[in-house]
Amino acid sequence: MISRIINEKTIDRVRDLLSESNKIVITCHLTPDGDAIGSSLGLMHTLNAIGKSAVVVTPDMVPKNLMFLPGAKDSVAYSRHEEYAGKLLSEAELIFCLDFNESKRVDRMEQALVSAKAPKVMIDHHLHPGDFADVVISHPESSSTSMLVFRALCRLELFDCISRQAAECIFTGMMTDTGNFSYNSNEPDLYIVIAELLRKGIDKDRLFQRACNTFSESSIRLNGYALSEKMELIPDHGCSLITLNAEELKRFGYEKGDTEGLVNKPLAMPEVVWSVYLREDPTQIKISMRSKGEFPVNRVCSEVFGGGGHLNAAGAEFKGSLEDCIATLRNAMPAYDKYLPHSKKK
Repeated sequence: MISRIINEKTIDRVRDLLSESNKIVITCHLTPDGDAIGSSLGLMHTLNAIGKSAVVVTPDMVPKNLMFLPGAKDSVAYSRHEEYAGKLLSEAELIFCLDFNESKRVDRMEQALVSAKAPKVMIDHHLHPGDFADVVISHPESSSTSMLVFRALCRLELFDCISRQAAECIFTGMMTDTGNFSYNSNEPDLYIVIAELLRKGIDKDRLFQRACNTFSESSIRLNGYALSEKMELIPDHGCSLITLNAEELKRFGYEKGDTEGLVNKPLAMPEVVWSVYLREDPTQIKISMRSKGEFPVNRVCSEVFGGGGHLNAAGAEFKGSLEDCIATLRNAMPAYDKYLPHSKKK
């Protein structure tokens, strides 16, 4: 039996909201990852199983590598179907906000979300939750939002309603947000939950293969190019930096999800304590950071770029050129040398 970390009054409030609602929208952050999509679809399947009319509305498209998840093709992307997605939000009787702590994380969908009259329930594991939701389930110590959704469903006495399809989505979220259980994954309850999901009939090996180990030829070539030609080691700061500009992405036919996991690769080198990947998108620079040990990439992302995340996995967006983003990062590096292991400090 897993521990109870969600407040009883909070669960009672969510139970009341569910009993009063039928039309439910579930949403997540911009450029959704495995945890955002997995938690959203897992919750959707379970709510539909109890007779609710639940739909997932995402700020933009689900990444190609996650489209295999049950229900992913039925999600509504605000970036592609703005009018319909806006209508779903405005007519919703209850809205679940998963895997984001501030309304700005849904980007252009923010106004439609905030102005929606339905009560909002936030379930998230990032630091410093905002105040836009009516009910907040926030546990930064949790390894994933998918894990929190599983906890919440159990507390709502809906465990038996979690289907194999829902379990596949929840497991995929847990797996991808821990690097296949290689970081942020020392919570004993995590493995109790995995066992329960296996009993639901999931094939974890297949899910790993589909979510984490299936790539197109162009994706493999792009990742090889990034590591061979674009990875720079910065030994004085224990850092690795990979940058890909728009021209390079176009050359390899980049699609969302093609460089998923790239930022983790340099951490295999003992001398690399933290890894940074900068990708030039049409309107911004996407920043991804990972680290080992106690190096706080969430502080770098938050203090330097206004982003956030977890101790060893964080991200942000930079409104400016790739060159300016690189310069900003380099100028900030010395301030974080104090977090390097003793042997790395000057």
